[in-house]
Amino acid sequence: MSEVSRDKRIYKVTLLGSLVNILLLVLKFVAGILGNSAAMIADAVHSLSDFATDIVVLAFVKLSSRPADEQHNYGHGKYETVATTIIGLSLLVVAIGIAWNGCEKVIAWHKGIPQESPGIIALIIAVVSILAKEWIYHVTMYVAKDVESPALEANAWHHRSDAFSSVGTALGIGGAVLLGNGWEVLDAIAAIVVSIMLFVSSLRLLSVTSGELLEHSLPEETVEKIKAIVYEDEKVRDIHNLKTRRIGHIIAIEMHLRLPGETSLEETHQHTRQIKRRLWNEFGNEAHIIIQVEPIR
Repeated sequence: MSEVSRDKRIYKVTLLGSLVNILLLVLKFVAGILGNSAAMIADAVHSLSDFATDIVVLAFVKLSSRPADEQHNYGHGKYETVATTIIGLSLLVVAIGIAWNGCEKVIAWHKGIPQESPGIIALIIAVVSILAKEWIYHVTMYVAKDVESPALEANAWHHRSDAFSSVGTALGIGGAVLLGNGWEVLDAIAAIVVSIMLFVSSLRLLSVTSGELLEHSLPEETVEKIKAIVYEDEKVRDIHNLKTRRIGHIIAIEMHLRLPGETSLEETHQHTRQIKRRLWNEFGNEAHIIIQVEPIR
């Protein structure tokens, strides 16, 4: 897949998600005000954070697709990693905020402070939000996996986090509406459970991006796959100094190979070209590959 085609798919699905977020954002604020639901208004704020991350993805993916230049010899792929980090941090902040608000409501309920009961319109919009956000999550995640974009995958999880938030909101509002006064605390309890899910998701994303920023090697199974591809060349006797890392959605591979000493320069060149071609076929044409050949002593 070309870089231009990849960017178009990322932009298209991100813009689709943005349209869904804008629509839900308006509906949630209206339902929160008309339905007298603080939980729905909080959910609307969550949708606002989702919309903000769409903007981050659009901006940073555009930067990450720029070709290498004199200041960035390895390209601009780390911009996508930075975008994923920003999204992960925003998820973390939202999770802490939801938990804090939920705990305050539980404490207030325990002290006997009366809580306002939400209206049915808030429950309806919460259900609509769950369905819409779960749908856009699956659409975005499909594209993210297909184009291998960690930033887009992070954004997909952010869509699902909004669905989780709406689940908590729906349970809380539904409990308050169906069970009557005194059960508004269900909203707060559900919000705390949702915040734990968001917290775990944010840590998972930040774990991945921190590995990329700190130049972690690729997973062992990927390294073994690289070795297997290289050893398909019968003249390769040894692989050493193998170094791998990820630059955004692109992987970088550097290695030393040993070939028979009598191999001519032209033959050596052909061998390295064939090895690179097989690696590009497996990991994409944008993969950064450096091979140094040494004679067998």
